[in-house]
Amino acid sequence: MTEMTLTSSIELAATQATPEVNFDFSSQRLVLKGEAWPENAAAFFRPLLQAIESWLQNKPAASEPVRLHVALSYFNSSSTKMLFELFECLNGFAKNGTHCELYWYYDAEDDISEEFGEELRIDFTSLAVFLIADLNEC
Repeated sequence: MTEMTLTSSIELAATQATPEVNFDFSSQRLVLKGEAWPENAAAFFRPLLQAIESWLQNKPAASEPVRLHVALSYFNSSSTKMLFELFECLNGFAKNGTHCELYWYYDAEDDISEEFGEELRIDFTSLAVFLIADLNEC
């Protein structure tokens, strides 16, 4: 992935191994959708994480919460690690007063993904976590 400069949005088309990315910073809506099993998860996710951190550090206070929508039908263990870094980043900003919401979309027949979402509520207590049993709703 090439180096990103912070703009009002980041849009990346999905590939076979990476999710669609639609980070609309101006509307405070961040979306990851598809599958995440890149050969190098850190190379894919780290620039996205850095862009979010930079944006959150410099954004003015807003009445609207930051909303992260994650609808991944599959993600590997290295992507899980990077997702946790992203969630921890948002959780940290939420602890410091930025209202952050995480929308976790999963297939209604996928118990593992549902349980993963439930664990997110336990692990990231400063985030408002919403579980939605429909990947297509995102």
